[in-house]
Amino acid sequence: MGKRTNFGFQKRQKDIEKQKKKAAKAEKKKLRADGIELEGDLGERLDALCEAGADIFDRFDNDFRQNDFHAFVAADYPVVLATLVELRAPGRRFLEWGSATGIITIMADLLGFEAYGIEIDGSLVEQARELADRHASRARFTKGSFLPTGYRWKQPGGDERLGTISTGESGYLQLGMPLEEFDVVFGYPWPGEEAMMLDLMRVHGRANATLLIHTPTGMKVYRGGELAA
Repeated sequence: MGKRTNFGFQKRQKDIEKQKKKAAKAEKKKLRADGIELEGDLGERLDALCEAGADIFDRFDNDFRQNDFHAFVAADYPVVLATLVELRAPGRRFLEWGSATGIITIMADLLGFEAYGIEIDGSLVEQARELADRHASRARFTKGSFLPTGYRWKQPGGDERLGTISTGESGYLQLGMPLEEFDVVFGYPWPGEEAMMLDLMRVHGRANATLLIHTPTGMKVYRGGELAA
């Protein structure tokens, strides 16, 4: 006698799994929007952007990072969103150091910032531009290093390594704007990079600009080199 298969039970199990995934997705959306009041359909657009960012990183992690190292690590988008909502104001210019797939820069643009991203990996720059088009964003991306030409970083003890994973031609040349022209700058540093980023703002940033540093425990907000409350 052949093996009997309960197709009705299997279909029911698949339906349950689909419902679980749908509920989990809805819960993530709720958490993203919780406590943040946004005008019109902006909340829905940002939710869709965050969802796209999570899906892109999952595919990138599965397709690329399983076989080779890459510096791209996705930020905690809801945490960054909450901080940017607090900082947005008409006419503010935003820059992301190491913009990867562009989610944070596009998020800033949708919130009203004049938003730019610098990324060393050309393939990620192209992906960010395509994503910006899909989400009706005017965010601009350029390939290059977020370090200005001629910048030098000396760590305590005399170590002169720049403290970044990759190097290349400065992205500010293509942007046509120096670092000092940006009001809000965002960075997601690797261990050891935060001190370099603070020094970079001190040397080349505007004195009253805001530096946002993403950490595993949340966001740090620096103004004039000092950690804000």
